[in-house]
Amino acid sequence: MNSKKSNYPGLQVDQSNFFSKDLGLMSFFVVLKLILPFFLVNSIYELHRDEFLHLDQANHLAWGFQSVPPVTSIFALLIKFLGGCEVVVRLVSAAIGATTLIFTWKIVEELKGDLYAKVLSAVALICCAIGRLDLLFQPNAFDILSWTAIYFFLIKYFNTKSNRFLYLTAVALGIGFLNKYSISFLIVGLIPGLLVSNQRLIFKNKHLYFAGLVALLIMLPNLLWQYYNDFPVVWHMKELAKTQLDKIDRIDFLKEQLLYFICVIFIVSAGIITLIFHKTFKNYRWIIIGFFISLAFFTWFRAKAYYAAGLYPVIIAAGCVYFDFALTIGWKKYLKILLIILPIGLFSLTLKFAYPILSPQQIIERHEKFSNIGLLRWEDGKQHDLPQDFADMQGWKEIATLTDIAYEGVKDKSAVLVRADNYGEAGAINYYSRFKNINAVAYNADYLNWFKLDKPIKHLILIREFGEEDPQRKKEQPYFRKITKIGEVKAPYAREKGTSVFLLEDANIDINSRIKSEIKEAKHDN
Repeated sequence: MNSKKSNYPGLQVDQSNFFSKDLGLMSFFVVLKLILPFFLVNSIYELHRDEFLHLDQANHLAWGFQSVPPVTSIFALLIKFLGGCEVVVRLVSAAIGATTLIFTWKIVEELKGDLYAKVLSAVALICCAIGRLDLLFQPNAFDILSWTAIYFFLIKYFNTKSNRFLYLTAVALGIGFLNKYSISFLIVGLIPGLLVSNQRLIFKNKHLYFAGLVALLIMLPNLLWQYYNDFPVVWHMKELAKTQLDKIDRIDFLKEQLLYFICVIFIVSAGIITLIFHKTFKNYRWIIIGFFISLAFFTWFRAKAYYAAGLYPVIIAAGCVYFDFALTIGWKKYLKILLIILPIGLFSLTLKFAYPILSPQQIIERHEKFSNIGLLRWEDGKQHDLPQDFADMQGWKEIATLTDIAYEGVKDKSAVLVRADNYGEAGAINYYSRFKNINAVAYNADYLNWFKLDKPIKHLILIREFGEEDPQRKKEQPYFRKITKIGEVKAPYAREKGTSVFLLEDANIDINSRIKSEIKEAKHDN
């Protein structure tokens, strides 16, 4: 029987069927990754607030947006091309996560791990918070993929000394930057990590700098867009810091790192310890040095816990490789089965907390349990009935239906403007509405740039959040012949509960000029 000798004592692999098993098992986990979202989301939930904005970007392609760089809009265009239904949205997000799984699988291979380590890495990725981030159509899933691809190409470069992997690293970095600017935190960690490691000779390679130029050229269109639009990312970050990040405690950020990877914490811990101390991994010390530097910067800037998720696939890969060669002799090899079962068992216990599997009523019945682990505290720092993400996945179809009723009642649809209070409402209306040209907008996020005012506006459909002053629209009564409240959101646990839809007909003032003035004021405030 032919066999290949492993780099680690006691580990032998049958070469005759190794590749068929490798490909077969990897394919199994990829398919599993693709279908899992359809079992992990209760049918009572709709798409998430943020997903609607990203999906709407497909209708306004540009080299940049106020909220994110342009890559998400390309995926949104793909989703639109494939029909745009919720199944396609879930499938595209899952496919991005499946690609991360493949890159992690290949990192394990580069670290000389065998089939067991690859399987363990796939199980770990599915059973940790990275699987949760892959569930929603947001930049986060591709962000993790970009970071993992960069690690893989760098490791491949150091293993082969082939310069083409530096250029592939540059492409992954450039595209990753066009997806989410937080990839800068990875570079902030990698550069000093490489400088102080025994791989510092990379900085004497001229191809590193040529590759850097390639990355810069990929980033350039977005950088120019930022310049010509007065760097909206700066204002976006200031607003984020003022409304959300200032409420994040640095200690809580670190605690959440443990919580996010609690089901695979033994693998993460093994990866960290191995990269620090094990002599077999001395050529990969730059990974762990960069990990701690990037994590420190995230902590200092009060980042959201999931911003750092891209740091972990390579750590998980290292931990899986360690267990692969450490548990090969005698009775220890039987622990390998336990290490596969343990993450799955812990994952099954945390499913109902991490994923929207339970209905809102079932969560209310378990209120104390959800509260005790901090899942009911929202970005406003207050306790609520549901986790914020779950509350952000309800009420949207109701808003769209009410808006359709109002829109249907207007004869001259070319003279009507649908104006929402926030990007979630505007995006949900554009996604769920029966009228595909309804073009709902709002005075925040990217919708500020998507108003169509080329024709005179005579009618307004207003979507106003619950608790907003002037519920009877007395402010607008002098300017419209008729004001009708169409209805309000009744979903009891939706974040948008109480949001009302109004139809304002036959304006007696110049609505276009007034809206232009309000847009200018909103842009100044933003």
